[in-house]
Amino acid sequence: MTISNSVVPLMKPEEMSPEVQAFMDERLKSGSRVTNMVKTLLYSMPSFRAMEFYPVRNELQEIIGSRAVYFYCYAISTENDCLVCSTYHAKLLRDLDLQFDEFEFTETEKVLIDYGRGLVNNANNIDPSIYDRLKAKFTPAEIVLITTVGCKMIASNIFNEALKVDLDEYLFEVEFDKNILPEKA
Repeated sequence: MTISNSVVPLMKPEEMSPEVQAFMDERLKSGSRVTNMVKTLLYSMPSFRAMEFYPVRNELQEIIGSRAVYFYCYAISTENDCLVCSTYHAKLLRDLDLQFDEFEFTETEKVLIDYGRGLVNNANNIDPSIYDRLKAKFTPAEIVLITTVGCKMIASNIFNEALKVDLDEYLFEVEFDKNILPEKA
């Protein structure tokens, strides 16, 4: 058993509203995880709906694939020093069984990593060459979606860090070297 440092304790089943209980039941029936972040957000269904990440992430995944999305989110989360989200995305990357001794980032992955870092570090001053690279690869609608996913990821990072949401137990053994990312542009 671990000691919790979370500002907000995880909700007990008897504290859940009927709407939250129905959501939890449906999520568990479908085989989906209910992470500590989600369990924390469920104190307020409007908050959960506002922070819900997967609908936009899944739409972007259909366009650029899992690997590019995971690197994008991992770059944002490591740049933000968010333990929960960087560990989660490290697990997703590890599960892809990438061989890093033979690995090369695609141009799409490189521009997404650079853009994600720019969003975190100074969204008002992203290098114009990054925008040029985005425009060369993506439509305006796709750039809006990419930016939305990045903003949702940053919001998740801030939420987890501000409330000191505990790392989910299934992530305890995940290790991933953030130095695997390419050098900053």
